[in-house]
Amino acid sequence: MKGILKIYHPEETLKYNLDRTYCKAVYINKQHFLEVEILTDDSVEHVDDDSLQYNFPQLRLSVSDFPIEDDVIEGKTFEVEDSDENFFTEVDLFDDEDAYVFNNKLNFCNEAEKGLHLYWQGEISDFYTGSDEPISFKLKCNFLPDEIKIDED
Repeated sequence: MKGILKIYHPEETLKYNLDRTYCKAVYINKQHFLEVEILTDDSVEHVDDDSLQYNFPQLRLSVSDFPIEDDVIEGKTFEVEDSDENFFTEVDLFDDEDAYVFNNKLNFCNEAEKGLHLYWQGEISDFYTGSDEPISFKLKCNFLPDEIKIDED
């Protein structure tokens, strides 16, 4: 497992296992930018049939083109906010609903043999019930390479 996303909805805590993670500091036109993409697993076997999460089995959270000082992200914390001119974050629900994230705080650390980890906390618009109040979330993931297993015949 690559990590977990918890959304603290007032009715229940929604838990998403992470399937794929991507993170990179890129250099374009003399400027460094942060790129992060987190994709949840689409399995809902651990979810009750009447859960709010059942209607949204998969999410994708991303940060792109966020300017940073240099290519080192380990040990740093970034506060990422969208503005009217710049959109750095995106939430994809894989349907027609819209969602947005706010008050994003991304903390990167290296945990010895466990590699680079991201602790991301913030708020997400309530796409579950349509309430005007955003709900908090926390995400923890690693960026270790996947092990590819090849069966030999």
